[in-house]
Amino acid sequence: MKTLLLDRTVWDLVLDASGNIALASDPYSIAQDVASAIKLFKDELWFDTTKGIPYFQTILGQFPPLAVVRAAVEAAALTVPEVVSAQCQIVSFVDRSITGQVLITDSSGTTQTVSF
Repeated sequence: MKTLLLDRTVWDLVLDASGNIALASDPYSIAQDVASAIKLFKDELWFDTTKGIPYFQTILGQFPPLAVVRAAVEAAALTVPEVVSAQCQIVSFVDRSITGQVLITDSSGTTQTVSF
């Protein structure tokens, strides 16, 4: 499946060599869509406020158990249609900053790591 290619540093659209909006293809598009799902705050997507991680409601400023954060990240990754499994590993949760990785497997059996 194709998706709009986003610049990794500013998370914005990029252009291809012809000046058109660039597209990403599998397997990179799946990894990028998972990263976008993890970045999405619950209630932020105006046409479907049920999607997203409840950062404001249960994570930020709350210091929840890491299992809660892992479960939320894995659930977000599984919202990407091609993803069949997701395993989250929290690397650091210091000074209100969470870093980690999600190991995803897509429907074709390809395994990738998405960092956040």
